[in-house]
Amino acid sequence: MIENKITEFKREYMDDIKYAVIAFANTDGGKIYIGINDNGTVSGVSDVDDTMLRVTNMVRDVVRPDVTMFMDCDVETIDDKQVIVVTIQRGTSRPYYLHGKGVRPEGVYVRQGASSVPASQTMILNMIKETSGDSYEDARSINQQLTFEETSAYFQKKKVEFGDAQKRTMNIISQDGTYSNLAMLLSDQCVNTIKMAVFEGSQKSVFHDRKELTGSLLQQLEDAYAYIDLYNRTRAEFAGLDRIDTRDYPAEALREALLNAIVHRDYSINSSTLISIFDDRIEIVTIGGLVCGVSFEDIMLGVSVLRNPHLANVFYRLKLIEAYGTGMLKINESYAEFGVKPKIEVTDNAFKITLPNVNYGKSGNGNHEQDKKKPAQVSTDTRENTVIDLLEEMDTIARKDVETTLGVSQATAVLILREMVDKGIIEKEGGGKYLRYRLKTTE
Repeated sequence: MIENKITEFKREYMDDIKYAVIAFANTDGGKIYIGINDNGTVSGVSDVDDTMLRVTNMVRDVVRPDVTMFMDCDVETIDDKQVIVVTIQRGTSRPYYLHGKGVRPEGVYVRQGASSVPASQTMILNMIKETSGDSYEDARSINQQLTFEETSAYFQKKKVEFGDAQKRTMNIISQDGTYSNLAMLLSDQCVNTIKMAVFEGSQKSVFHDRKELTGSLLQQLEDAYAYIDLYNRTRAEFAGLDRIDTRDYPAEALREALLNAIVHRDYSINSSTLISIFDDRIEIVTIGGLVCGVSFEDIMLGVSVLRNPHLANVFYRLKLIEAYGTGMLKINESYAEFGVKPKIEVTDNAFKITLPNVNYGKSGNGNHEQDKKKPAQVSTDTRENTVIDLLEEMDTIARKDVETTLGVSQATAVLILREMVDKGIIEKEGGGKYLRYRLKTTE
C-alpha cells in the first residue's frame, strides 16, 4: 500500500486530516487510513471508538458545506490490527472549504498526487460554476463572512421580515446553507460599486465632485438618489399670480433609471456602474447589454427578461418595483410634457440612459432657486474664503470636501465648518451621513 491521489495514511488522528477530507471531496474522492504509517506499515489504532468520534465531529464542525453525507467511517483489520478507514466521495456542492477560512485558496484544498494543496482562484471559480450553473446570483459567494446590517435596517424600515427563513426563500441562503452571490450583493461587504461624478458644463473636462458608493446595493440605491437629488435643482416660473416649480429631472425618471441600473446590471463583470452629472443631462451607464433573445424594440414596449430574477424579487418585496418591464415606459412618460426626451443606447456589454435637464437653457422669468444669490457674510479668513469659493462652484459640499480641498484633518474641517455656521456664512442641509453645507445667501 502506498499513498497516492486517492489514498492518505495517518499514523494516528491529527487535526490536519481535515485538509485531506476537503481535498478528496473537491477532487475525485479517496480514503484516509488512520493507523498506517507513511511507509505503509500498520501501527493500528488503540481507541477506535474515540478516534471515530473525533473524526466525525471534526468534519461536522470545520468543513462547509456539510460533507458528512459523502463520508463513511469504518473499521478494518489489517495485519491483525484495527485501522480506521475514512472514505470520502466527490461532493456535489463543491468547493468544500474550512469554515474559518472561507471560499478562498487558504480554505479550499484539492488533491495533487499524494498531497492535499490549496486550490487556485481559477479552480475555485470553476468548481462554483460547475455546481451552481451559469446564474451568477445563484452561485456560491467567495466570501462567506457576510453581514447584513444595512439590508436588515432597510427591511425593518419597510416592515418586511428578514430572518433566516426569508433569506432561504429569497435565495440569499442556498440549499446547502451557504451564502449565494445574491447574499454578497445585499451584504455590507458587496464588492460592486457605483461611481458618481459631477462635471462643469456639458463636457468631461472639469470635475466639480466625485464619489464612489459602497455597501449593500440597497444602501447604494439610497445614497445615489440622495446624491443626485442635491443637484436636481428647482426652477420657478410664474403664470400670473401662480408660481410653477419644475425640477431639472423628473423624480420618477431618476428613480426608475437608478432601479434599472441596479436590478438589471451584469454583476459577473467586475466593473462599476457609472453616473455622470452635467449641466444639461445625467448619464447612467450600466454594465451588461440586453439579455439574450431580447431586442431594443422589445424593452421599449415593456418586455422584461430578468438577468437577476432573485434580486428583482427582493426589490419587489420591498415595493421598490411594482411590476416587471414598466421602467422604460415610466421614464418616457415622465418626460411627456417636455420638449426634450430621454435617450437610451445599448451595446453588447453596456446599457446607457441619458436623462436631459428639462430646465437647461431656459431664460426669462424662470430662475433656479440657487441663481443670483450672494454670500450673506464675507470672511477675512483665508481658509474660509477657500471654502466659500468651493461652495460657489459646487453649490453644496460635505465635510470630506473641505478636508480634501484644504488638506486638513477631519477634526479641523469640522471646526472650520462649525465656525462658518456660527458666523452665518454657511448653513447646514440634511443630517447624518447626508449632512452637507451651502452658502447662507441674500438675494
